[in-house]
Amino acid sequence: MEAPTYSAKQLCRILGVPGTTIASRKKERFTSEDLWKLRAKLSRLPEPVGGRKQLFLNFKGGTGKTSLSTSYAYRLAEMGHRVLLVDLDSQGHATKCLGYEGEDFPKTLLDVLIRKTPMEEVINKTPLPNLSFVPSNLGMSTIDLSLMPMAAREFKLRNALREVQGNYDLIVFDAPPSFGLLNLNALMAADDLFVPVLADFLSFHGLKLLFETIQSLEEDLGHILAHVFIVVNAFNASFKLAKEALEALREHYPEYLLSQLVRQCTKFAQASSEGVPVFLSDRECKGAKDIQGMIDEVFSRLATQKSAKRAG
Repeated sequence: MEAPTYSAKQLCRILGVPGTTIASRKKERFTSEDLWKLRAKLSRLPEPVGGRKQLFLNFKGGTGKTSLSTSYAYRLAEMGHRVLLVDLDSQGHATKCLGYEGEDFPKTLLDVLIRKTPMEEVINKTPLPNLSFVPSNLGMSTIDLSLMPMAAREFKLRNALREVQGNYDLIVFDAPPSFGLLNLNALMAADDLFVPVLADFLSFHGLKLLFETIQSLEEDLGHILAHVFIVVNAFNASFKLAKEALEALREHYPEYLLSQLVRQCTKFAQASSEGVPVFLSDRECKGAKDIQGMIDEVFSRLATQKSAKRAG
């Protein structure tokens, strides 16, 4: 991933300070290192979120899950959070969306969960100072079989993260569109679940299966997710079927569905194909604005829950 640069105006927007705070006469472009230093200097660090682990998962493929998760993680880091993105898919799509090739990395999560390699040894840095990632490649395709005979196999990922989770404000998992032991591990490790869906009726079957799985986790393994967020992706309001599917989602899943829709955006799709988060490609496009809106809504819900717990 190429190192991002910013104009003075863009930096002021990201930091949430008046446009005259950063003088641009001395410097035309600013680096991500400049952004991080200015955050500390201006005391513009975000509110702490308590070390949350957030999983992007849908058993149905083709919902744009990886494009969402990588741009979401990138933007959180840009906003000042310390973020770790964990690629769970053997196809390595999240790794590619950050601009890297999975085959270039000798170690993945397979080494951690199966060969007991320390988690720190598979974590890699990006040019954004507070965004790190765990890569994936085709070697990960055997991980479910390798986990099968192991004791406490459902908790391997949760246990492995304990040694590093204090280093991050958020850990974001990008999962493959399937159900297996690795995804079960991710569900058992996660605090929050993000379910990207398309506004079509085929998405309902995948949602039904996913919610049945969540219920079984609660009943059989005692794990209760703090939040489930359904995110409608690639929404096109000009399609009658899309509007009908959205209304059905609002009717059946009102407590989980985010009001912020991520609209269909060609620049968003182009960014993923080029191996960059949308905020690095075109931060003014509607896809980038919608992800920011999604983040604002999610963090508002998290803050509301936190306040309710304090009041209780």
